Amino acid sequence: MSDYQDGALTREEKNYAMLAHLLALAVFILPSFGNIIGPLIIWLIKKDESAFVDKNGKESLNFQISVTIYMIAAVILTVLSLGILFLLPVAVSIVWLVYVVIATVKVSNGEDYSYPLTIRFIK
Repeated sequence: MSDYQDGALTREEKNYAMLAHLLALAVFILPSFGNIIGPLIIWLIKKDESAFVDKNGKESLNFQISVTIYMIAAVILTVLSLGILFLLPVAVSIVWLVYVVIATVKVSNGEDYSYPLTIRFIK
């Protein structure tokens, strides 16, 4: 496993780390849990080869699981409020998309990125 703290990240490491974040958009292809499956595949395949990919894969996976929980809660609150809170799922979706784009850009530049509001399921 390479140590990315010395700043010697390869282009391949940056690309796979970026892909771990970007594949969250697979939710548009596989609506149920595509946002979790994409990062999970990259993390499982590359976690032992690069510390940078390992960290970013876990970060992306934790965020995607957290957002899925938040979205389920938002939909339940919308239903229970008889539609009064109908913008809640939309807000969660917009925040999710913005953070995925930010993380993808930061990681592609070789920077560490930690999503806010993330429950750390995978340490």
